[in-house]
Amino acid sequence: MSRTPQGQRASLDKQPHEVAAMFDGVAARYDLTNTVLSFGRDRFWRRATRAALDLRPGDRVLDVGAGTGVSTEELAHSGAYAVGADLSLGMLYAGKRTRPQVPLLAGDALRLPFADASFDAVTISFALRNVNDTDAALRELARVTRPGGRLVICEFSTPVNPAFRTVYLSYLMRSLPAVARTVSSNPDAYVYLAESIRAWPDQAALAERVRAAGWRSVAWRNLTGGVVALHRAIRMDA
Repeated sequence: MSRTPQGQRASLDKQPHEVAAMFDGVAARYDLTNTVLSFGRDRFWRRATRAALDLRPGDRVLDVGAGTGVSTEELAHSGAYAVGADLSLGMLYAGKRTRPQVPLLAGDALRLPFADASFDAVTISFALRNVNDTDAALRELARVTRPGGRLVICEFSTPVNPAFRTVYLSYLMRSLPAVARTVSSNPDAYVYLAESIRAWPDQAALAERVRAAGWRSVAWRNLTGGVVALHRAIRMDA
């Protein structure tokens, strides 16, 4: 883990204790920082994730990498029972203070504390990129989902327009860390954010990994020109 006078950030080998400590350091102002850095698009991305899951009252949905529970709270608007899990205790404590009604618990995406086939749907938003074994995490998400259940991954991706992609990458590497210094409690974490987005597979490559992990009917939809992509899939029958 890298440390500076401003804070700490995880390295791209994404050791769980480093990732958890980094998010502990941004928890205090995490939701505000995300809204500022995304120009308010984070709210739209959460609504799009809920719509893609096609939740119904009575469904059980797991929100992995839930952080402060803002995404879990959005899922509950569908009438489903939504529970969030996250590796960072700092994020969970912040969520409990601001959203005491949202069920949040500590959980590692590689070892989820749930029985097989516990959920009708699972989702992970802006967190799969932070797991040090993506393929194992996708298999673990499949394990806790019932056969025929649904997966939605909301994650940063690759803008499809070349000119826009150039502008976006410049924003990531230059402007985003500078803006983060004005609003975040640990601005160095947003250097890691930019680096991890650049290293992340594009839409087609991630779809292949989802398919290989035990999911079928894999498809994706670009949001905000491909800055974010929603990958959807169905759990294969046992």
